[in-house]
Amino acid sequence: MKTILVLHTGGTIAMSEDQTTGKVRPNAENPLQKHSHLFDHEAHLIVEDFFQLPSPHITPKEMLLLKNRIEKAIVSKEADGVVITHGTDTLEETAYFLDLTLDHQVPIVITGAMRSSNEIGSDGLYNFQSAVWVALTDEAQNKGVLVVMNDEIHTARYVTKTHTSNVATFQTPTFGPIGLISKNEVLFFQKLIAEEKFEISTVDKAVYLLKAYSGMDGVLFDALNNDQTDGLVIEALGAGNLPPATLPALQRILDRNIPVVLVSRSFNGIAQDVYDYLGGGKQLSEAGVIFTNGLTGPKARIKLMVSLNKTQNLEEIAQYF
Repeated sequence: MKTILVLHTGGTIAMSEDQTTGKVRPNAENPLQKHSHLFDHEAHLIVEDFFQLPSPHITPKEMLLLKNRIEKAIVSKEADGVVITHGTDTLEETAYFLDLTLDHQVPIVITGAMRSSNEIGSDGLYNFQSAVWVALTDEAQNKGVLVVMNDEIHTARYVTKTHTSNVATFQTPTFGPIGLISKNEVLFFQKLIAEEKFEISTVDKAVYLLKAYSGMDGVLFDALNNDQTDGLVIEALGAGNLPPATLPALQRILDRNIPVVLVSRSFNGIAQDVYDYLGGGKQLSEAGVIFTNGLTGPKARIKLMVSLNKTQNLEEIAQYF
């Protein structure tokens, strides 16, 4: 029988709805605790209430603590797999942070819920059960950190929350899920081509995220042009373009050797340095802006933060993207 380390961190999956007011609040005790016996014939669960935090309260410091706990379990061979329950608002960021910083010798699965534990149609227990099933599967090894929600298995690298309340909110634009759960059967049909791992012990770099819009000027860029800014990610227009009024302020940031990573604000597709006009992607790339493909803005921010905690060399950082 395999051993699964379960780390509860809070979120909607650990909350209940007030039947009078409809407000959703954390419980004194995680409601999933009373269901651990459901896996008695499948796995031995080591269950820890690691945090009890709504996911907007999760910061890179908590992500690093999770990473260290999981790393300890892997090195000591304490568990054959890991399941993390997490609030959905920042689930994809925690998942991607762990994906970048952990060895994937054992399955690492993260899940959550869109409906609290006492709502009709609550999805928390089912998602938790599915996550345990995936963590027990040998095929889940060496596939990176996995996000399991709503009968689907996604990679941490590309999955994103697409709806504020729908239980099918977690999707992978452009590529789709890499597997499915059908009843209690786990089916994989894709895998990532390459994996990355960054050896870090701190996450103390200040990386900011800006979203481009029509008529944008350089005010926000100039506000970030200071000694406290270590990096900047821009969700640019279309394939990777910016309004021309942003360019002088952006250049001032680049002149300080602050790395600037660009993604598209579009839901599907990739950023490319295609357009050769003022503010076009080709000019941005030639100025030193780093283009990356397939990552959302929040994930590019996580990756730049992790990269900067390993090196401040701009050429090396560009290679990571």
